[in-house]
Amino acid sequence: MTRREVMEALSGILLGMFVAILASSIVSSSLPKIVSDLDGSQSSYTWVVTSTLLAMTISTPIWGKLADLTNRKVLIQIALVVAVVSSALAGLSQNVGTLITFRAFQGIGAGGLTALATVLMTDIISPRERGKFMGLMGGIMAVSQIGGPLLGGFLTDAASWRLNFFVGLPFAIAAIVVLQRTLHLPKAARRVVRIDYWGAVLISVGVSTLLLWVTFAGQNFAWLSWQTFLMVGGAVVALVAAVLVERVTPEPLIPLRLFRNRTFVLAVVASVAVGVAMFGTAVFLSQYMQVARGKTPTESGLLTIPMIIGTFVASTLFGQLITRFGRYKNIMVAGGVVLVGSLFALSTIDYHTSFVLISVYLFLLGSSMGMLMQNLVLAVQNTLAVEEMGAGTSTVAFFRSLGGAIGVSVLGAVLASTVTSSISDGLVKLGIPADSLGGSNAVPEVSTLPAPIRDLVEKSYGDGIAEIFLVAVPLALVALIAVLFLKEVPLGTKTGLQQRLEQEAALAGEADEAPADETPGRVSLAEETESTLLEAFEPAGVVDDPTARPAR
Repeated sequence: MTRREVMEALSGILLGMFVAILASSIVSSSLPKIVSDLDGSQSSYTWVVTSTLLAMTISTPIWGKLADLTNRKVLIQIALVVAVVSSALAGLSQNVGTLITFRAFQGIGAGGLTALATVLMTDIISPRERGKFMGLMGGIMAVSQIGGPLLGGFLTDAASWRLNFFVGLPFAIAAIVVLQRTLHLPKAARRVVRIDYWGAVLISVGVSTLLLWVTFAGQNFAWLSWQTFLMVGGAVVALVAAVLVERVTPEPLIPLRLFRNRTFVLAVVASVAVGVAMFGTAVFLSQYMQVARGKTPTESGLLTIPMIIGTFVASTLFGQLITRFGRYKNIMVAGGVVLVGSLFALSTIDYHTSFVLISVYLFLLGSSMGMLMQNLVLAVQNTLAVEEMGAGTSTVAFFRSLGGAIGVSVLGAVLASTVTSSISDGLVKLGIPADSLGGSNAVPEVSTLPAPIRDLVEKSYGDGIAEIFLVAVPLALVALIAVLFLKEVPLGTKTGLQQRLEQEAALAGEADEAPADETPGRVSLAEETESTLLEAFEPAGVVDDPTARPAR
């Protein structure tokens, strides 16, 4: 591909990534209104988000493995269709259960787009140049992740929250057209596709059961109860079985050999904390702005602009520096320090904190994500073999999404417990029945409440959301420690396609150098290399007749 073709294809890849993140984030600022209109509770509020994250988490490694085995261009177009059609169906929901179901399907499509966009970038851009483009991708993710709530809030106030689920349609159509016209990848060698069904099922069951336990424990049953023993025990058994399956299956969903790679392991650990910060803040900040501060969905989105600016500026600026100097560790360490500091700062807010001060904290939080998020993927890709690129990249994304899903579930459970207790105690002190708000676990419509009760609800949510940021601080410390122990490896200068061609040529050279009596019927080095370069991964195979050429 020429430079122009690479840039055109990159525009389609980035547009697909934009659609994926926008579709999942645009409802964040509207969730209080959506859940209230559909008569949902605080638990259902959390699960509208968690269902998407869970499906994205589970499906990401599956998409990544398929990317190593099949046509990546077709896969990303399928993922676009799944993400946007399910989003449109979610917009027609009449109850919370239906909404959660279609949001889960939306997560499957988003998982494909998240994994495949990064993998396709490795095919056409070298690691050294990839720094600035990873920064650009991080900026796109920031704009869609945090700009989505702004657009969603505006649509909710101006018309209806249902429009949030349809706004991605034109972007998806444009992405499909651009990718079809501009992304020209050589045909991969035909391989027998062996899907790791058992691994996918066991990982899905294990992760889902843990998330369900975190969501319902303390609300529907005690933390120490037979339900906890059953769910945690079942999850552990499923995950242990998944590890055993991954050890013996020919094409494991998550290749265990990747965990021998020190950079990979440390990046996975750090990605979990980044996932909590990225997804948790977008979800619960909108609830803080609307319930604790009485802002509209549009105002809630506008107040998150400092985070957008922080992430976009940090992603693009430091991405350029990485490409220029080829160094990334110091930038990531600085990002880890800023992440810890910004989360701790956000843990000090209450329902009267100055919005100027909150904006500063959000700018710093966004900057930390810009320095960490995509650079963790870049560091891992730089140490992976080309045939492991899809599985390795998607596994890092898997753990980032898993961190987000677990983070939203855990933080949501902490918030629900804190708010429920605080509101119930406050109502009793006011001489009002504890269930007078439609149940202490319901998300109230603050603007309709009498002044004393409104003040109680705002204070409870303000304190509760500050507490969940404090819970996230230890995870950020773990991320910082992981980044400190990363070993910086010089960035490579060859694209994934170039590496594959070199591997083919090297294999041909080894065959040509072998003794003739050990390799009867092999074609010459010149013929083999010519065949490889011209046919670009079409199956050349070993032929008995040196004059026979594979069909073009």
